Amino acid sequence: MTIKQERAAAQIRNILSTLLMIEVTDPALQDVTITNVKVDREIEYADIYVHALGDAETRDAIMAGLDRANGYLRRELAARTRFRKTPHLHFHWDMALEHSERINALLDSLEIPPAEPEAGTEENTTVDDAELD
Repeated sequence: MTIKQERAAAQIRNILSTLLMIEVTDPALQDVTITNVKVDREIEYADIYVHALGDAETRDAIMAGLDRANGYLRRELAARTRFRKTPHLHFHWDMALEHSERINALLDSLEIPPAEPEAGTEENTTVDDAELD
């Protein structure tokens, strides 16, 4: 991403995070965290990745709540930024945290036996200074 895109993404993330914490009153959106924002080159579209603790039903309720609040969030974003065009907001569920939990569980379930010392690495194989002469 270019510097302009990174700045726009950071600004969008900060504004939307503040809106979700303070101003949005939908109970489904209380514990939503914005994990990442990606914008296209023209800053016309913003992909917002969100996550919250809970199961699949919670995820569905959160995504439905974000769809309901999309117009309000976009309007508030337009009022608080100076973009030529306010980007269209596309919300996505961030699967990275679930993937990392799954990988950690798989790594924890591995049973790796302790490494046995190799034949040439025992303590008796050291060479004394007298032998070198």
